[in-house]
Amino acid sequence: MKIKLLVFSLMTLAICLSAKSQELDEKYGKDAKSITNIIDAYYDVISGAATQVWQFERDSYLHSNEAIIIRLDENGKADVHSLEAEYIPLLLLPKENFYEKELKRKVSQFGNMAQVWSAYEVRTNPETASNIRGLNSIQLHFENGRWFIDSWTTQMETETYNIVTEFLKTE
Repeated sequence: MKIKLLVFSLMTLAICLSAKSQELDEKYGKDAKSITNIIDAYYDVISGAATQVWQFERDSYLHSNEAIIIRLDENGKADVHSLEAEYIPLLLLPKENFYEKELKRKVSQFGNMAQVWSAYEVRTNPETASNIRGLNSIQLHFENGRWFIDSWTTQMETETYNIVTEFLKTE
């Protein structure tokens, strides 16, 4: 009897997870169909007015389950954490207008793997340029007909490291 109950419970869980997955595919599937779409969706998710609700569900859909985020400081020290840990400050602090405007993108794809270099600037108004810039290195993989973001590493441009200026000069 216990085995039947366990099997029934596992089957019910599998059906529920499958239904949720299908619902998310219907809502956000187009975001992950191409490298261009997923990177555009990534910038769309993290950008918005203070009055807009964070898009946690969509952001989670874009990333693989084990996705990691790495932020490098000026000395190269890495702060490595999960996608979920990235949300903690967003939930604790008041939301402010925040927009990341992509300046340039360079994509390399081999088989089911892709590497995207993406320079961006941080704005508080989507129409007003700023001098706060950074560079993302985004790793993706293609599985089951869609792209996933596996990790991204970011470093801000500083007086010491003109990484965005140098990246914008590349072809």
